[in-house]
Amino acid sequence: MDNIAKMPEKKEKKDFWGFPFTHFTYFFNWQIINGYLTLWLEQVAHLNGAEAGVVFSMMAGMSLLFQPAFGVISDKLLFKKNLIITIAIAAIFIGPYFQWLFIPFAHISNMFAAVITGIFLSFIFNGGVSVIEQYVQRASLANGFEYGHSRMGGSLAGMCASFLGGQLFIWKPYSIFWACTVSAIILTGLLIFSDKVHLENASAAGNTSDKIDWGQIGKIFKIKNFWYLSIFYIGASAIYDVFDQQFIIFFKTFFNTAAQGTQAYSYMTTAQIGLEFLLMFPMPWIINRIGSRNGLIAYGCILAIRIIGSALSPSLIWVIVLRLLAGLEMPLVLVSIMKYIAGAFDIGVYATVYALASNFAKQISVFIFSSVAGNLYDAIGFHQTYLILGAIVAVVTVFAAFALKKENPVQAGECDESGKPKE
Repeated sequence: MDNIAKMPEKKEKKDFWGFPFTHFTYFFNWQIINGYLTLWLEQVAHLNGAEAGVVFSMMAGMSLLFQPAFGVISDKLLFKKNLIITIAIAAIFIGPYFQWLFIPFAHISNMFAAVITGIFLSFIFNGGVSVIEQYVQRASLANGFEYGHSRMGGSLAGMCASFLGGQLFIWKPYSIFWACTVSAIILTGLLIFSDKVHLENASAAGNTSDKIDWGQIGKIFKIKNFWYLSIFYIGASAIYDVFDQQFIIFFKTFFNTAAQGTQAYSYMTTAQIGLEFLLMFPMPWIINRIGSRNGLIAYGCILAIRIIGSALSPSLIWVIVLRLLAGLEMPLVLVSIMKYIAGAFDIGVYATVYALASNFAKQISVFIFSSVAGNLYDAIGFHQTYLILGAIVAVVTVFAAFALKKENPVQAGECDESGKPKE
């Protein structure tokens, strides 16, 4: 009996490693599309800035339907994989769609092709991202690992996709979409055969009932802090997306040939996301000490500096340096928003708040500004447009600094019951 008493206590398995690979395969596709779709639309499909803007506007516009529905469904499904697997299967068709359908659609009308493409990609990315993110976040609560450490897989994917995407585009432009198809096949396999969740700890991720509490969801809209968070995302994170959509076109203006610009862009973005990958590891530790609310404010400040700085940059070197700041921005906002929502709202409606405040509200802004920015790029140029975008971010960040309420650090997973920050 003494020997039994002295046996070392068995460590609880976290079943962690499937989730970084899930993040990797999904965000590999995300980075390929967000990094190189604009270039493909310009050079291969021959769309102008305004028409390319319609693709992104439609992606954002359709997400206004997808994201609220996906948020509510995710809160209902909790750890069931029906929706997330459907999104992964849809991503398998990215290669076939662009290889065989986009150009025939464009022959009918460039605008028609832009609308259909926006709807298709919105289902997978603008709507699907919140499903992926909240699923892994909840799994992290049930399995006992840091969400930010799993999200490192997404950062690594961005680095790989930025480098590989540039090489593939120079080789054969259509190959970037077939790379997405291969990645989506792997993602589907991971979701079906991997990603084990400790369902005995499911209550740590919120209400385990499969019934939708519409009354509780309705109360979200009466919470002032929900609207403050939404305004912050409308004026900050959405502008980040709009700023990035056609950044590669701006970047290419510093080079003599399009091929030189594309290759340099792939190297620069690889370095930026490599920095993001490295910073993602200590970021949960940092946010646990400064607080997720302060992390969001810091993100807004850095974003404003980067956009305004790009407009005022006298040379390519400054543009590259400012672009590398995005490697700090993304870990800040990704870790901060997950912890902030968990600490400032009812965990039982976590996915709904995430979908509505940080995605739905954000996409309203992207829907409006993508087409507006596309027209501004054509009319007044990148420099003046960036000044306008940067000013919006600065104003909204100041507003959020005064309006957003402080999160509950224990509920957010930033510290233990004694108030000691988690390691």
